[in-house]
Amino acid sequence: MHVGLLYSRIRQDEKLLLNELRERDHEVTKIDVRKEQFDTARPPAILDDVDIVFDRCLATSRSLYLTKFIDSYDIPVINSPETAAICADKIKNSLALEDAGVTTPETKVAYTTDSAMTAIESFGYPCVLKPVTGSWGRLMAKIDSQSAAEAILEHKSTLGHYEHKVFYIQEFVDKPDRDIRVVAADGNPIAAMTRSSEHWVTNAAKGATAEAFEVNQRVRQLVTAASSAVGGGLLGIDLMETAEGYTVHEVNHTVEFKALNEAVSVSLPTAVVDWIETKVETGKEVHAWASTTQHLLLVGPDSLAVSYYAYSRAILHLKSSKQPAVRKQKKPLEMSIRISDR
Repeated sequence: MHVGLLYSRIRQDEKLLLNELRERDHEVTKIDVRKEQFDTARPPAILDDVDIVFDRCLATSRSLYLTKFIDSYDIPVINSPETAAICADKIKNSLALEDAGVTTPETKVAYTTDSAMTAIESFGYPCVLKPVTGSWGRLMAKIDSQSAAEAILEHKSTLGHYEHKVFYIQEFVDKPDRDIRVVAADGNPIAAMTRSSEHWVTNAAKGATAEAFEVNQRVRQLVTAASSAVGGGLLGIDLMETAEGYTVHEVNHTVEFKALNEAVSVSLPTAVVDWIETKVETGKEVHAWASTTQHLLLVGPDSLAVSYYAYSRAILHLKSSKQPAVRKQKKPLEMSIRISDR
């Protein structure tokens, strides 16, 4: 398998993935997006013979455009541009979860300071103001009073970028001093951790302590539904515990897993590469059947029916076959094969 890795900086997460891929003798092409140009009509030469592209860009803007470019070149990409577009925007994220019936915090969006103030007062204090785009818990504000709300709204309204004038306001969830991060592949949990902190923002990037979390049935259901809501792929699903149960507050598409990998017994790089191998293998099966179908359409419907039957049997066999053993795991992984929408 030949994997193209989009990056702008090689972090520990990417090093773990690269080591795993190379240990299995897969060919890897590292693509520094700062040095490449992407033509709207044809792919750059560096993408020649690549079976799949893995987006690991730090910058959201690059990730959104590059996944769209790769998709337009008809090369499979993790994650899809549709998934990236939803996960990169908190409003789209919340709408997708709400539309799918996934339990998620109550959220309001306003476009002026006056209407934002009305939304804040409807929640009461405290409530939370978040940027529409952003990561690592940056630029989030817990609003405890009317004076704090007025000051923060004024600051945001005078900042230059138009996104600061889109006010994303959310109820404050009274949770324990932790939240839950689940890394999942097409809705199947690989591993999970809690992130604990005395600060109300429980994020590993802000120093939260990571501990392994055993995924229960309810969390599994929410993770599967949240993944489906945004289009599937390799995702980080964030949940909070409340008196009424769990709530999903965010789905991340360029998920970091170094802290999780250190907290659990499962090897995240091993599980991720297992999943990529399955996607490439399934994609080749689908491509082979599509090519055969194009030929059989010229022959007649009977031959086409036979081809589809053989293809279906092959996919069922592939689904029931045993997955490669995962090193460094004490618990069995639940992995599944999902045919791409491509």
